[in-house]
Amino acid sequence: MRIDLTESVSAEYQHILSPHALLFVAELQKKFNRERVLLLQKRAVRQRRFDKGELPDFLPETEVLRSGEWKVNPAPFDLCDRRVEIAGPANDAKMVIHGYNSGAKVYMSDFEDSLCPTYENIIQGQLNLYRAIRGELTYTNPEGKEYKLNEKRAVLMVRPRGWHLLEKHMQVHGRPVSASLFDFGLFVYHNAHELFARGSAPYFYLPKMESREEAGLWDNVFSFTESTLMIPHGTIKATVLIETLPAAFEMHEILYALSDHSAGLNAGRWDYIFSYIKKLREHKDRVLPDRGLVTMDKGFLAAYASLLVQTCHRRGAHAIGGMSAFIPAKDNPEWNQFAESKTEADKVREFSIGYDGTWVAHPAYVPVAQKVADRLMPGPNQLNHEINIRVGQEELLEPVAGEVTKDGLLENIQAGISYLEAWLRKIGCVAQKNRMEDLATAHVSGGQVWHWARHRVKMTNGKRVTKKLVLQLIKREFGKNTSGRFPEAVKIFAKVATSPKFIDFLTIPAYEKLLKLEKEAKNG
Repeated sequence: MRIDLTESVSAEYQHILSPHALLFVAELQKKFNRERVLLLQKRAVRQRRFDKGELPDFLPETEVLRSGEWKVNPAPFDLCDRRVEIAGPANDAKMVIHGYNSGAKVYMSDFEDSLCPTYENIIQGQLNLYRAIRGELTYTNPEGKEYKLNEKRAVLMVRPRGWHLLEKHMQVHGRPVSASLFDFGLFVYHNAHELFARGSAPYFYLPKMESREEAGLWDNVFSFTESTLMIPHGTIKATVLIETLPAAFEMHEILYALSDHSAGLNAGRWDYIFSYIKKLREHKDRVLPDRGLVTMDKGFLAAYASLLVQTCHRRGAHAIGGMSAFIPAKDNPEWNQFAESKTEADKVREFSIGYDGTWVAHPAYVPVAQKVADRLMPGPNQLNHEINIRVGQEELLEPVAGEVTKDGLLENIQAGISYLEAWLRKIGCVAQKNRMEDLATAHVSGGQVWHWARHRVKMTNGKRVTKKLVLQLIKREFGKNTSGRFPEAVKIFAKVATSPKFIDFLTIPAYEKLLKLEKEAKNG
């Protein structure tokens, strides 16, 4: 099998990119990539039906499965209590250490939305986790302060990139490999047996899936991996982020498709909002208001949040809540008090519904979420808490009422371009207005601007959102900013926001630009 790396392997990375590890990734690519491509084509076919007026709905052919009585296998011991989880990019050693040491029950180390996928970032992330699992990861900042892992650490879960992405730094027979298989393959090859030796196992978060078939593909990957690496069947566990609109109609099916590897579902709120915009992009009656008004207690989001708990608990699986994006501000007690109260209210809402765990973006808010969980969930989880609700197609598609304002339009433009500029500087998560922004929120920003312009939405000032107005505002806000990567970020965001056809992911054009910037830097 011909395997090529487009970048040289430094001495530091040789172990991670060893011939045997790369061969394992190549075997995954050879065995599963064709089905991955076919499933992405199915996404496109279904999207064309949505664009012509069809709406997502529950599948009649799987009604028997939804109405049947079955449960997933019980969670392993170290995943029984997941009341507070924290997430962060795998490539940042300091943040990895903080995640492990945060006091959260679970640390989700990310190769996806909070990590910019440069060659160095991805491989450094693999190296960081390799060292952390073995208790060897340390970090010393420029001032000489050293950070190291505590004896008591969170349980590790890893989020690989989604099925739609490629890793172009590795090629098999001249073609780029699946980014999902690359991230997963390197991690599990190097760490599965070490995790077992330390009383855990390989646990994953799976992003961006749209169907039971896509979950079934992951299940096949897991089973093949367990057989190849000679680890017990069913010990790889995965929690699926329900962050696409089609997946919300297939939650039972997704849990069933993952079979022995199922470890619950997560309410990925920001990507879910983006998916609602993307899937219903030609439906004028589904346009959403300013993003700040689209909250989890309203419309399609409230319905989805409750249905996820009902589905999980009926099947004996954990339901994990969404991210509180607040981060503390230095020397600003008023903001910190506000952020803490908002985080607490968000977690009260989730645990009151019946969630078994929740996410925070910063270690400072682990105790806030922990306090709410301890008060409302005295046991390790709420799997016995069943809710009896009826959520149908209408509820899952109900738009959120509210207005579109010029301030909301400007906020989307500013947030999207500012985040994209940082992403092009290899930074995957950034603090903006004391909130942690990642690729998911950038997708919402770009998607909303496109949607508003596509349907010429009328703002509260009486003017309509048009492509011309969007380009004028982009030029006014960022036209003179030539610092950093702003010129490139402006071009990409303007293309995404005003393209004749919806661009499915901001990362598609942005990744191509990132590769060019890497090449330019390499060539001096």
